[in-house]
Amino acid sequence: MRFKSLGSGSTGNATVVESTVNGHTHRLLVDCGFGIRQLEQRLAQAGLCAADLDAVFITHEHADHIGCVRQLAQRAQLPVWMSQGTRSALNDTDIDPWLCIARDGEALAVGHLQVMPFTVPHDAREPLQLTCSDGTATLGVLTDLGHITAHVTHHLQGCYALLLECNHDAALLAASGYPLFLKQRITGRHGHLANEEAASLLAALRAGPLRQVVAAHLSLQNNTPELARQALVNALGPSDCGIILADAEHGTDWLTV
Repeated sequence: MRFKSLGSGSTGNATVVESTVNGHTHRLLVDCGFGIRQLEQRLAQAGLCAADLDAVFITHEHADHIGCVRQLAQRAQLPVWMSQGTRSALNDTDIDPWLCIARDGEALAVGHLQVMPFTVPHDAREPLQLTCSDGTATLGVLTDLGHITAHVTHHLQGCYALLLECNHDAALLAASGYPLFLKQRITGRHGHLANEEAASLLAALRAGPLRQVVAAHLSLQNNTPELARQALVNALGPSDCGIILADAEHGTDWLTV
């Protein structure tokens, strides 16, 4: 199994997860928070096109995650998985012919790729994050949540790789020119993870099989790659776990789980 972030940040998020078993390849697109032309360009840079995808999973209804989902589903005739709450918030009946409802703790299959959605605390109607497994290794995708819960930690315990939100550095955000209401939203219990909060999750997972962490959804204004990386390194301590940073423009290279 391998994965590639096509871009991660407040301007848009999308990740391709690919699994090949017995010569058969299946691909899931997690979020598609770009315009359709830009998404197709990013897929092309990954050596793919929309027809190479088997399904889309939408984590929640915010624009930087849901983006062009309706146009993509219509063009490529793709099933689109999302929660009932996300569907209600989207309020777009044009997506219904391709809609599949995802639920917390109920596994779903995309070919031989096993997907497990789980709820997270975020200011959306019914946000879900997920793990993906090919039966041998597991990838966790965790962006857009305000704090770490026992439920989240439980679902990520067996991950070999993790795409993890490191949205902001607390000191940079506090000193920023953001209005108070926005600072309170970001730092709230249903906002976004600070570097140190992401690091605390890694500290809880480091005794498991985790070998690769991708720091994602970094704020361009209130974080730096160096600060995010250092927080994660400090949490892992002596470890052979590699840390990679996803950026808004390029995402990451293809990474093997």
